[in-house]
Amino acid sequence: MKIGLIPVNIGLEQVEHMIGIAQMAEGAGFESVWTFEHVIVPLDYKSKYPYSPSGKMGAAPETNFIDPLIALTAIAANTKTIRLGTGVNILSQANPLYLAKQTASLDMVSGGRFMLGVGIGWLQEEFAAMGVPFEKRGARFDDYVEAMRKVWSGETVEHDSEFLSWHGFKSYPVPVQNPMPVIIGGIKGKIHQRIAKYGNGWYAPTTDPAELKQHLDLVRAECDKIGRDFNEIEITCMWAGTGGKEAIEQWEQAGCHRLVCMLQALGADPAAGIQRIASEAIA
Repeated sequence: MKIGLIPVNIGLEQVEHMIGIAQMAEGAGFESVWTFEHVIVPLDYKSKYPYSPSGKMGAAPETNFIDPLIALTAIAANTKTIRLGTGVNILSQANPLYLAKQTASLDMVSGGRFMLGVGIGWLQEEFAAMGVPFEKRGARFDDYVEAMRKVWSGETVEHDSEFLSWHGFKSYPVPVQNPMPVIIGGIKGKIHQRIAKYGNGWYAPTTDPAELKQHLDLVRAECDKIGRDFNEIEITCMWAGTGGKEAIEQWEQAGCHRLVCMLQALGADPAAGIQRIASEAIA
């Protein structure tokens, strides 16, 4: 089981704290560090956050949300082996050509350590501020993944769709990794089809191994429909960092390959929390 830590880019007042946590995690044997993304946090919003009963995300508008790619670039420059993941960036509201360029560059400067976690998005007010339609965001997401893979290929890009018209160009550098790991986040809507068709991995926002197993049965069925090997897909789940060996075995039996521990679950002393996870889980 791989063990990661999330989020390393939120609520930190000094960049030294962010880099220090990543370095401690690397030294303790953590496999990866991850980020969250929101470009803005509205003072008030009608959109319902789908992963909390309150419908609100747990961040005030004044919370530091360091841009994920900038945060991970800083961490890449100050670490050697730990992998770097976005958990997740909101692809449907981004410029996909710019994002393809940025992520290929980050994969290069990190020596092939980057994992692009992406989601469809839920915060309509953020889409409005970005000047992007909220409607058809699922179709836009699918199209963007296909188009970005063409950019990463290093070949001449030709892509015509409802959303994009790209012709006759190349973009370098290409990612060190081939394929660039695209990890799809979410648990609702067409998620099972989307993972089977487009994902190298799934970032599953569930804390219940039994629920995960039910969803993976659906992903496997979608893979069978299109002739894809389900075993190619790496499964990442959120973890509270408790339960020790027994909890990890339950996640493994459910089909999880990576557990990502919430930074807040480490307690008031992150260094002590990192060492606790290292001794209880990683060792």
